[in-house]
Amino acid sequence: MNKVCLIGRLCKDPELQFIKDSGTAVAKITLAVNRRFTKDNKKEADFIPIVIWGKQAEATANYMAKGKLMGVSGWIQVRNYEAKEGSKRYVTEVIADEVQFLDYDNKNATGGTSAPRAGYTEDLILIDDDGEIPF
Repeated sequence: MNKVCLIGRLCKDPELQFIKDSGTAVAKITLAVNRRFTKDNKKEADFIPIVIWGKQAEATANYMAKGKLMGVSGWIQVRNYEAKEGSKRYVTEVIADEVQFLDYDNKNATGGTSAPRAGYTEDLILIDDDGEIPF
């Protein structure tokens, strides 16, 4: 079984790209996840690279920013490639199946760096501050 569930904070703003041939969105983020146990009572974190695909990638780029709290579930992928100098490099990353915004910010509404992506943000259902679900 290959299943990962993480909660952590974004180390920097999401990097959103689109696949040239298909137009599919892909976002790359790094999540800082606190370790459960610490040495000498000093907080430690692991920095986990995450890849998010499709509409979730676009929503992540639109609503998440550096420092925001996020939940991710998915699976670990290990891949390798040959570097320019000929050495073999290995990459371990989490491929997200599901993302949850535990802290969010509509960067488009607050003057952030992302351009609006019409047609995708309407899919999100926001819960009012009083905790009631709007349906």
